[in-house]
Amino acid sequence: MPVDRRRFILTAGLSVAGGALAPAATLAKRGAASSAGPVGAAHDWAWVRDQFPASRDIAHFASFYIVSHPRPVSEAIETLRRKIDENPFEVVEHGLFTRPDEVRRAAAEYLGGQPAEVALTRSTTEGLGLVYAGLRLRPGQEILTTTHDHYVHHECVRLAARRTGASMRKVALYDDASAATEDEAVTRLRRAIRPETRVVGVTWVHSSTGVKLPIRRLCEAIREASAARAAADRILVVVDGAHGFGVEDEAVAGLGCDFFAASGHKWIFGPRGTGILWGRAEAWAELLPTVPAFEMGPFEAWMENRELAATDARAMSPGGFHAYEHTWALPAAFAFHREIGRAAITGRIRELNTRIKEGLRAERGVKLHTPLDSRVSAGLVCFEVPGLKPEEVVKRLLEKRIVGSASPYKPSLCRFAGSLLNTPEEVDTAVRAVGALAS
Repeated sequence: MPVDRRRFILTAGLSVAGGALAPAATLAKRGAASSAGPVGAAHDWAWVRDQFPASRDIAHFASFYIVSHPRPVSEAIETLRRKIDENPFEVVEHGLFTRPDEVRRAAAEYLGGQPAEVALTRSTTEGLGLVYAGLRLRPGQEILTTTHDHYVHHECVRLAARRTGASMRKVALYDDASAATEDEAVTRLRRAIRPETRVVGVTWVHSSTGVKLPIRRLCEAIREASAARAAADRILVVVDGAHGFGVEDEAVAGLGCDFFAASGHKWIFGPRGTGILWGRAEAWAELLPTVPAFEMGPFEAWMENRELAATDARAMSPGGFHAYEHTWALPAAFAFHREIGRAAITGRIRELNTRIKEGLRAERGVKLHTPLDSRVSAGLVCFEVPGLKPEEVVKRLLEKRIVGSASPYKPSLCRFAGSLLNTPEEVDTAVRAVGALAS
């Protein structure tokens, strides 16, 4: 691509889309100015809740699955959609190589890393798929994961092992979720590592039990276990971060893992069909791209009939035509989080879910599976009503306008997730409703 053409694309892209995200910051500031105190204070949660159009005659305890777009995100999407509809070729063509960098900058600020470490995806599933499909494994090496992981993670590992000739092994990090501890998880994983272990795949917060793993401590143990190895045999750590991203006030880039996949349409309140894949700068070279990227580096390499020097995050971002109004509006979600305050969000989610756990534990006949300790739990609460299948519990709660979910695991459990869409009063009502089913 000629230099003058590239310069035109860069400058035009910024010009065309420059105002698209203004609603995110301006709305939040208006809300903060009109409330009784700073956004995130206890008396401002009503304002935060008002930003979501989710029906008020339903108590939403399954927002971890897919979120209602808050107003700043909806406005950013609508602004971009209108621009694309008015002049699709100019807006998309001129933003194709520039807008992704804006999204990466916003994501990196939230993650605590650098924009060059962020690949853009459409879901946690896609992010994990790209990592495992790109791993340069060989027969004799193994991928170690846990028995607690989601179908997607297990399938990504299985397919990678089948493709490369590597092996797959699962280890349980706890037997009783309600009694799980950080020390037990670290000890069990450390003992499970073998000389042939090349990759460890774990999930930050288990949607099967609600248990939160101490990722930083696990990564430290793994790093110690492979410290004496040659670079080609060093253990890589892949994290499914779907239910920690947007919940925990942690800088992902400081967790110690090599790759971290998460979606934008769960706890981060982002546009549906968006996601991020973060990787250490040095770790990207361990992968081969799966889908051609619509990025300047790979495109210029093709134009000049040469190979890329090494894989990087941009080369791992799947190309093709996407729902650009959603992908490019993702920074609005990060801006919304910043306006509320990450620590405040973590505190509110912890407050609500502690209330759920303590309430369910006090209800006779209800069995709580998620630990009470916030060090080993986050925004998901798993429980059961003995004698009733989880699907039946969910059905009966829905009759009372309470939305919960049944986990897609064996054994299946009922799940509540207290989020910014909920109030303490809703929590108490939902807990009483579960107790009534158990009585």
